[in-house]
Amino acid sequence: MNYIPYARQCIEDDDVSAVVAALKSSHLTTGSRVAEFETAFARQVGAKYAVAVSNGTAALHIACTAAGISQGDEVITTPLTFAASANCVIYCGGVPVFADIDRESMLIDCEDVKRKVSNKTKAIIPVHYGGELCDMDMISDLANEYGLTVIQDSAHSLGGLICGKSQGSYSDFQTWSFHPVKTITTGEGGAVTVNDEGLYKALLRLRTHGITRDESQFRNADEGRWYYEMLELGYNYRITDFQCALGLSQLKKLDRFAKRRAEIVKTYDEAFKKSGLEIQTSPDWSQPVRHLYTVRVKDKSLRREIFDSLAGKNIGVNVHYIPVYLLPYYRDLGYKSGLCPVAEDSCSRLITLPLFPDLTDSQVEYVIKAVKESI
Repeated sequence: MNYIPYARQCIEDDDVSAVVAALKSSHLTTGSRVAEFETAFARQVGAKYAVAVSNGTAALHIACTAAGISQGDEVITTPLTFAASANCVIYCGGVPVFADIDRESMLIDCEDVKRKVSNKTKAIIPVHYGGELCDMDMISDLANEYGLTVIQDSAHSLGGLICGKSQGSYSDFQTWSFHPVKTITTGEGGAVTVNDEGLYKALLRLRTHGITRDESQFRNADEGRWYYEMLELGYNYRITDFQCALGLSQLKKLDRFAKRRAEIVKTYDEAFKKSGLEIQTSPDWSQPVRHLYTVRVKDKSLRREIFDSLAGKNIGVNVHYIPVYLLPYYRDLGYKSGLCPVAEDSCSRLITLPLFPDLTDSQVEYVIKAVKESI
């Protein structure tokens, strides 16, 4: 069997044609395709506004900035995530506080979130890990009780529904990633979605150096069509038109991509539910579109052996993720092991298996057979 990666983009001829058309147009960046993609994406996720940016990390950063995260503010998030979910807090001078995960769902444990709230807590960043959806009703209740901002890290969860509703109706901010391994891709790229016009305008400024040409926001008299003002310190987090052309093309395929992912997850679940492996579970109210398929071996001492066996069979297994606070940078900040024992235990037994729309039935069966032989 040829090499099977854990994830891969699905690029088809119409995607290529859309990008070529953008490259031949008058604008390669800050053109009409960016606005078209933002409008289509906001509609897809059930939000009023979308601001497309250069990547998912940039989305998290400007969301934290617009939320007012500043020096010494604490923000609670999960340790079982990519480092960007916590790094964005540090970019703003804040302090990440890690709440443990639920053993079955592997999502942030709302009870531990409540235990970690202090008088310095400013926000919560729940992460829809692997595409599974956090209990946003409970998180919203917690946020309302303590006066906290919620920034959903939805990098993994495009297309998922909570109680039949879009994720976009549940929080102040929602951030997304369009990296090639995600459900749709723009190459690199990300977005922030919001429902508040004031936050939307702030995000637009933060994306482009803190600069606006909107005369309604000017502090001084408008001097002409060339005039602009820089109102705060922003960043160059713009996305290109040809990336957004790809995003528009990919967005039309979201339902097909989601359906295929669900078929693969169902096949895996049926194969592994009696195999001695632990698999991620979904509550009845959740309709996820899975980005990752993870299994946990019972004996962590065997994880490396099983991982290497699968890799030796040309299967691109991975581990998502090392708990953020165990990374050397965070240890240097004073975070110590033992902080989130469920997350640490899960990580020590985790293996990520291939999951992407182009994965064939024969490849899925090959992975299943290889996993069963390895365990």
